[in-house]
Amino acid sequence: MKYAIAKKSGAVLALLLVGQTTLAASGDSMMLQSGDFVGYSFWLISMALAASTVFFLMESMRIGGKWATSLTVSALVTFIAAFHYFYMRDVWVSTGASPTEFRYIDWLLTVPLLMIEFYLILAAIAKVSGGIFFRLLVGTLVMLIPGYLGEAGYMNSTLGFAIGMAGWAFILYEIFAGEASKVAASQATPAVQKSYGLMKWTVTIGWSIYPIGYFLGYLAGGADAGTLNIVYNLADVLNKIAFGLFIWYAANEDTAAHANR
Repeated sequence: MKYAIAKKSGAVLALLLVGQTTLAASGDSMMLQSGDFVGYSFWLISMALAASTVFFLMESMRIGGKWATSLTVSALVTFIAAFHYFYMRDVWVSTGASPTEFRYIDWLLTVPLLMIEFYLILAAIAKVSGGIFFRLLVGTLVMLIPGYLGEAGYMNSTLGFAIGMAGWAFILYEIFAGEASKVAASQATPAVQKSYGLMKWTVTIGWSIYPIGYFLGYLAGGADAGTLNIVYNLADVLNKIAFGLFIWYAANEDTAAHANR
């Protein structure tokens, strides 16, 4: 069993290494320059996301059972984000421009997965309706798509901001007062309740960085692109990596509690 886990983990590490090497060796790749703190922040989060992917996959194999899906989704989030960050770093280094389109591609892939995690951790300990899944998914798309259209100039930026904020508000309602919140309060174990609480406050506080950046960058006369990128990059330590660790905590504690019975 241990050999099988080690073998699978080795394959994961090899896959990450091949992906990183391919991106680094591409014709557009450039070296970071001394003093480029924005570029350093891209590199830092890239490495942290890659390492988190390996950790979540290894733990999904170790813990397994009803928590395997949640931990695997956490690994998918960090895996997708790591590859995007490698590329966004190259865009920044080679052009000095914010990689807005690629950041939104990352969000369109990873944010729905993060929202689905609320459904998955509740489904691991209770019977929950599919409505939670679909409401969170729809709220995420309503939040992201108009935001991108507004930033990219395909629709009025104020309108895009307003619709995106409405989508975020819908998500917050579901996780604070909707069906998901009620299931967590009435049926979840203490460990899951703690993780759920940390996750919902991450969506509230951690995600607030993005609309603030949108407002400053597109509605308030502009903001320094370098500063915004550093803030966005560091925010993903909380919004992607720590978010996954909250799920890992619930999985680990719940599994240990059942093992001790």
